[in-house]
Amino acid sequence: MKIATFNINGIKARINALPNWLDEAQPDVVLLQEIKSVDEAFPTEIFEERGYNVEVFGQKSFNGVGILSKLPLEDVTRGLPGDESDEQARYIEATVIGDNHSVRLCGLYLPNGNPVELEEDGTPVEGGKYAYKLGWMDRLHARAQELLAEETPFLMAGDYNIIPQPEDAAKPESWIGDAAFRPESHAKWRALLNLGLTEAFRARVQAAGHYSFWDYQAGAWNKNNGIRIDHFLLCPYTADRLRDCQIDKDIRGYEKPSDHVPVWVDLKL
Repeated sequence: MKIATFNINGIKARINALPNWLDEAQPDVVLLQEIKSVDEAFPTEIFEERGYNVEVFGQKSFNGVGILSKLPLEDVTRGLPGDESDEQARYIEATVIGDNHSVRLCGLYLPNGNPVELEEDGTPVEGGKYAYKLGWMDRLHARAQELLAEETPFLMAGDYNIIPQPEDAAKPESWIGDAAFRPESHAKWRALLNLGLTEAFRARVQAAGHYSFWDYQAGAWNKNNGIRIDHFLLCPYTADRLRDCQIDKDIRGYEKPSDHVPVWVDLKL
């Protein structure tokens, strides 16, 4: 089963690019981020015509996540548990059943966290964007713990807004101090991995120079000045079924591209 994650940076802007990529790549499941659309305005028909079941958790003008699946989706839930006051549309879950195994899909758009606002003692300012990012990561950690305790096969995939290591940025020195590259963010990322989760891309590719995001500014794409911030984390059960993980880099050069490109895994399900 080919499962992809793709931050499309607005469904209206990607109304041609996304279907074109689907026709070319033929993923079975796609986890979408930044659809930037309320549910009722999402162009469901375009994807249903291609054989996809569609589930979205939208928000006007920004955020928004969704799932496209050629297989039926069961037990769809919206919103990351742990904070009932959180109104941002950043998380969706559903179960997809393959030929022999099922997997819980956790699609996420982790907060950017900038600007980083700190108290004099270095702690994040309460109510600030960076505090929200770190708190959101704590909630994601708690959800992963729940799924592991239930022995539910799962994967957590999406735009994490985390640059895991220096080799995941063309110019790591440019990201020092950014919320995606701060030590507090790295500590939360490592805590997820320390639960026993596998970072799928690094399980298959160890070399530097592989990115999933290039800014629209300053010719970043042409200079290959990118970062890798879109990730798959797999529980042990799912990791055992990993056959491949790759980045569809070339579509960043297509007409009207997102600033992100798809990342996908092939799982024996």
